[in-house]
Amino acid sequence: MQSPRYALVAYVRNAVGELVENLRQELHPDLPHLPAHVTILPPRRLQGGELSALETLEDICSQAEPFEVTLGDVETFIPVTPTVFIRVARCAHRMHELHDRLNTRALASTEEWPYMPHLTIVKVGTEELAQKAYIFARDRWALFEGSRHISLSELTFVREQEQNRWVDLAGIPLGRSLVKP
Repeated sequence: MQSPRYALVAYVRNAVGELVENLRQELHPDLPHLPAHVTILPPRRLQGGELSALETLEDICSQAEPFEVTLGDVETFIPVTPTVFIRVARCAHRMHELHDRLNTRALASTEEWPYMPHLTIVKVGTEELAQKAYIFARDRWALFEGSRHISLSELTFVREQEQNRWVDLAGIPLGRSLVKP
């Protein structure tokens, strides 16, 4: 049996997250429910155990202050992958810096693609479906009148149970220690 994959995400639990989850349900209803999130560390196999990874996360995240990002336009990763997403337009560099700092020790991994901060809407089976999903999502996003800001103050370490099914392992706050002195 192959070892599980792990990731580090920030859930988006506001009106933007609700919009993305609704879009995902409309565009790909047979996909298991995936909470809206931005990914800090994309899926990877650990270079050590879960405890070692959690220690690394706690150490680095306790030194990183919470911050806010602003979402930009709906885009796609076509032709690389038929994925539709919302780009992080402001403070993407902060996500990138955090990704680079965390991609070490038990969490070290060579990324399949260059890291680009974004909020995935949906990944579909073909470019044609992705183009249709892109137009639909772009038009819906243009009508969205809520805040396009996402506060990143807590990250969640997750493990893949089976394809497209992830379980939360631990909440990791930014800027403070999990252990009280």
